[in-house]
Amino acid sequence: MELAQQTGSPGVSKWDIRHKIWDYMEANNLADFPRPVHHRIPNFKARKALLVPTPRLRTGLFNRIIPPPGATKEMLRKCATSQGVRDYSVPVGLDAKVHVDLVVVGSVAVSEKGFRIGKGEGFADLEYAMMVSMGAVREDTVVVTAVHDCQVVDIPEDLLGDHDLTVDYILTPTRIIKTGCNHPKPQGILWHKINHEMLGKIPVLKNLRHREKQEGKDVALKEEQRDVPAADKPVRVAKKSRPERSSFQDQASLSQASREGEASPDNYPLPDAPAAVYVGSIPQGTRVGELKDALRQRHATPARLTWQGAQHRAFLNYSDKATADAAVVALQGLSLHGSPLRVELARSQLSKTGSRPR
Repeated sequence: MELAQQTGSPGVSKWDIRHKIWDYMEANNLADFPRPVHHRIPNFKARKALLVPTPRLRTGLFNRIIPPPGATKEMLRKCATSQGVRDYSVPVGLDAKVHVDLVVVGSVAVSEKGFRIGKGEGFADLEYAMMVSMGAVREDTVVVTAVHDCQVVDIPEDLLGDHDLTVDYILTPTRIIKTGCNHPKPQGILWHKINHEMLGKIPVLKNLRHREKQEGKDVALKEEQRDVPAADKPVRVAKKSRPERSSFQDQASLSQASREGEASPDNYPLPDAPAAVYVGSIPQGTRVGELKDALRQRHATPARLTWQGAQHRAFLNYSDKATADAAVVALQGLSLHGSPLRVELARSQLSKTGSRPR
């Protein structure tokens, strides 16, 4: 398949693969509502009873959908929506002792070897890791993904991290693929990739951490475990750069400073880096993946991105000041959702040059 060959070429990134799949599916009208499929897991019809992860893990890990007696087809369709989960489900707590025999995970792209790429927010990987921690899944739990044939592509193994979930079977409209994947699945929550801010947003994660701490496990968070080697591979910058981080890694990289200070590079304590670029005036509702994609298109991919969407800003860390200067030039005039962004060197670099942000 031509699409598979394109996605499997050297130097390809996860975001390259995602956008090739999304563009192809939109161009060929292959997915169900909601549309467009960009920045989503493409939807397909299912006829099974499911335990559904709660949206963005805000109120727990699982919900069990219980359709009302005598439910019509229209009612069952509603049960499969986010509104249906709210109206026709009950939460499954950590003490439910549930054993999950089969995990069905959404994918944007997947390879016949079982390597999977999601929409870039990392919740599926985190959900699986949490299920491991609570004993809901075991080594013999089968992981399946259901995709369109066009979503089965070549994915380089070096794009996978220790947090990435792989799949055992791929179901398409025309075939069933047994991947035989031997890449290890997540063995639990990688606490050194989680920070206090993310912990505060996911109450069930806080409960799991308390349990593991009581069991004597190392649950030190990112801010508390500075000497843990980064799981990401070394990255380069500018045109040669191809970094990939899962969303929950991106969220975990938020420093303590993301909860304080004003939306300005002048009074913000920067993350440690040789050079940093401030991106401000990010429109409300923008996703980190959209900014990362825009940076890649302008050949200004940073070695590290610190995302602070709630404060409408982000910091881009580069290997040296020359690369940061080049990124500032490359990003001038950049807009997201029709709103121009404010891009300039962050304070630590400005103080060395004697200039200040406008």
